[in-house]
Amino acid sequence: MNPNVLQTPIVYLKGVGPNRAETLGTELGIHTYRDLVNLFPNRYLDKTQYYKINQLQRSSAEVQVVGKIVHLKTVDQKRGRRLVASFVDDTGQMELVWFRGQKWIRENLKLNVPYVIFGRTNWFNGSFSMPHPEMELLSEHKKGLKITMQPIYPSTEKLGNKGITNRVISKLVEQLFMETQGKFVETLSHGILSDLKLISKSEAMLNIHFPKNQELLARAQFRLKFEELFYLQLQLISKKLIRKQKIKGFNFNKVGELFNDFYSNHLPFELTGAQKRVIKEIRSDLGTNAQMNRLLQGDVGSGKTIVALMSMLLAIDNGFQACLMAPTEILAGQHFKGIEELLDGIGVQIALLTGSVKKSDRKIIHEQLENGELHILIGTHALLEDKVMFNNLGLAIVDEQHRFGVAQRAKLWHKNDIPPHILVMTATPIPRTLAMSLYGDLDISVIDEMPPGRKSITTVHRYDTNRLKVFAFMRDEIKKGRQIYIVYPLIQESEALDYKDLMDGYESVVRDFPLPDYQISIVHGKMKAVDKEYEMGRFVRGETQIMVATTVIEVGVNVPNASVMIIESAERFGLSQLHQLRGRVGRGADQSYCILMTSHKLSAEAKTRLQTMTSTNDGFEIAEVDLKLRGPGDLMGTQQSGILNLKIADIVKDNDILKTARYYALQILNRDPGLQEVEHRIIRNTYSKLAQDKNIWNYIS
Repeated sequence: MNPNVLQTPIVYLKGVGPNRAETLGTELGIHTYRDLVNLFPNRYLDKTQYYKINQLQRSSAEVQVVGKIVHLKTVDQKRGRRLVASFVDDTGQMELVWFRGQKWIRENLKLNVPYVIFGRTNWFNGSFSMPHPEMELLSEHKKGLKITMQPIYPSTEKLGNKGITNRVISKLVEQLFMETQGKFVETLSHGILSDLKLISKSEAMLNIHFPKNQELLARAQFRLKFEELFYLQLQLISKKLIRKQKIKGFNFNKVGELFNDFYSNHLPFELTGAQKRVIKEIRSDLGTNAQMNRLLQGDVGSGKTIVALMSMLLAIDNGFQACLMAPTEILAGQHFKGIEELLDGIGVQIALLTGSVKKSDRKIIHEQLENGELHILIGTHALLEDKVMFNNLGLAIVDEQHRFGVAQRAKLWHKNDIPPHILVMTATPIPRTLAMSLYGDLDISVIDEMPPGRKSITTVHRYDTNRLKVFAFMRDEIKKGRQIYIVYPLIQESEALDYKDLMDGYESVVRDFPLPDYQISIVHGKMKAVDKEYEMGRFVRGETQIMVATTVIEVGVNVPNASVMIIESAERFGLSQLHQLRGRVGRGADQSYCILMTSHKLSAEAKTRLQTMTSTNDGFEIAEVDLKLRGPGDLMGTQQSGILNLKIADIVKDNDILKTARYYALQILNRDPGLQEVEHRIIRNTYSKLAQDKNIWNYIS
């Protein structure tokens, strides 16, 4: 088939026309033949079997029956009327029922002629009926493409209103196959096809739309999912290889005095194995002539800041400056304070630059930066201003990079003629599957080990009926001198309800923990900022033993003495939120606890979330489950939802196919980076076509 046929505007396909073309374009993004053929079904109805009427079960399943209509009648009902047909085969009789479109049906139905009907059955008053069945004359049914498993395509309300039903779309796809003779250009090399025993592109396309049986459908799905993920990985990996070859980086060839002095004499604790491994990975990147582009992941408290600092010392030892950019002033301030304390007495010049730094102080920072007196600059977006000129920036570290746009990160690149090495840090555990697809063009380091001495938090699930036992446990902990958080959900849509829950909860806690023996703080969104600060302050100073709050305490409260986190209505929180809240305790040396309180009424998904929380403290494991429950779009937040604009593959469910695709993409690019070999010509042609179609790759970081 001439590949250009697929570029044909959809309006020219027989059965479409201008009105349908416009609706298909706005509702499903179908503008060309290619768009239609790549509209893959969501699911399939198995039409491999024909039932006799006496074989029907009372299961309200969708079934296919062959028979004749022997009688038609109209029946009056409370509202309007219904059309009822008596449908028979050689084993029995059932009814077909229509509540809409009766005139058209009455005029078009033929009596005593064999039909194939398909639909959901109902059992009522001792017999079966089928409302609004799909109907086709047996003679027509035998002529058509043998659709034994009926595809169900994505649809919208507007399509239905305009009469573009699933059946219509299926017929249009059938028409397209007739016009193109079902021949499609092969997109994978002979080596991959034979290695993985894949069916051809043409066979896969036919069997994804009109599968002959379950086995061929499975083979078609595997082939097309592999192809999609293979080209995604090819794009990411070749991007990484090109960057390493073409974008020269500074060579930090020595591990010098500052690094060794800090490591031997100023490091306040022994590094974990994971931290040592990650520093080694960074050091080896910095010692090549290529630019480093590495993502550093680690849960809260895993020690990313020390790794960042030691990387900056490597830069200074080699005669370069370093900077660290954080998304908020609070975070930048925390980094500055922590790093300044660690570097005390080493002779490294460090400054903080944020929006609230005075103009006179800025001027001094700008001068010291340009003449090279300043070694490390920590700050917010303020670092990106044109006025901020470095003497020789060798390493740029970006914290929580998903809060910065691509254009903002690019500005850091251009602070030098040669772009600095880049280290991106995140405390949001990104599941490996997602990282492989979103950040496949970065090298990834993971700190998957907590510093010694941090006891893991014991997490339990308790029902509301166990509340008295939970209160007894709280009294024991308070006797030991510990403090307790009790958190209530706050969800915008039900704010009034949540506020009532919070106040009811607060009153019952006050009843069970009365003054003067107990002091209780309360913090919620309706309070003035001053009152919030005051209550938080009392809890931080240890003047109150219990803090009853909505989720406002997620951010920025560090109370090492708080050892119990009680989460009310835990089933209403998402997994990542539960994990974040749990991270508020366990900051001191004492054993800490997280108690998840719920009612007995729980959905299957809520049970999975609670089970996950009680069985692991590992942020990555939790993120994997969260990804399975919510999907990649939701997980990355709204501004990046639909982040993987994939047509058929699902990076969560098809994780194994993703790994296989990545393996083959790596093998091929390592052997033949330019895809010049004869065997790879097909891949090169397909790849360059995909690269022209910019919107396929626009989601890659």
